[in-house]
Amino acid sequence: QVQLVESGGGLVQAGGSLRLSCEASGLRLNSYCMGWFRQAPGKEREFVGGINLYSRSTSYADSVKGRFAISRDNAKNTVYLQMNSLEPEDTAVYYCAAAGPYMYVVALASSNYEYWGQGTQVTVSS
Repeated sequence: QVQLVESGGGLVQAGGSLRLSCEASGLRLNSYCMGWFRQAPGKEREFVGGINLYSRSTSYADSVKGRFAISRDNAKNTVYLQMNSLEPEDTAVYYCAAAGPYMYVVALASSNYEYWGQGTQVTVSS
């Protein structure tokens, strides 16, 4: 059974940082494109960023480019989302997702992702 479990969310002041983790069981993350999405109240789920197979490329939404960074630790079967310079507009539930296996590009659409975590809440206060 595949499970993706996010952690690391919480309440932070604007300008602060958080690191989200997504630990997988039942699949090897290094064989998948991994994406992070977020959904704010009343809004649709949106792509935040992704890292492709073998971690050779990343892609980010314009709204987070230069502030967020995705990485993975294959030994821990975990993907991270480092979020810096957080803004109140970043407040949302954040989800990690897996697409593939053996997807060589970073998938931008949520429909490409087969496995999803339960989400972790990030709240940025002004």
